[in-house]
Amino acid sequence: MEKVYLDNCALNRPYDDQTQIRITLETEAKLHIQACIVKGDMEMAWSYMLNFENSKNTNVAKKNAISAFSKNAKQKIMANENIIKNANEIKKTGIKDADALHIACAIEAKCDYFITTDDRVLKYSSDKISVLDPIDLIKKLKR
Repeated sequence: MEKVYLDNCALNRPYDDQTQIRITLETEAKLHIQACIVKGDMEMAWSYMLNFENSKNTNVAKKNAISAFSKNAKQKIMANENIIKNANEIKKTGIKDADALHIACAIEAKCDYFITTDDRVLKYSSDKISVLDPIDLIKKLKR
């Protein structure tokens, strides 16, 4: 079974401006992934970074919805020295601090896929994890 890590921008995609076709398609794919997680067809890892970023969300309804979805995670990742070390290596490729920590958390959780809608992060390449947008994950898994 595939294990995924959805970053904050992927989790928030349904709340973005849906008049743009790319955002609408990514939203539909993200909601499908979310349904697969809820049904148990995919596993999801969650991290302290997701909790931290979600806690800063000023929209209480969005914050609560994302927090409720986090309950579907099969694995919770807490900060540790290995994550910090890996994040520092990832940052050397040009990935920003928070994104590097998210990727390092996903690697720590041994996720197969890191799901994001951030174009900068989508350029990151690693032999430790596949970085995809929600649409590409659906196409890859043919679900």
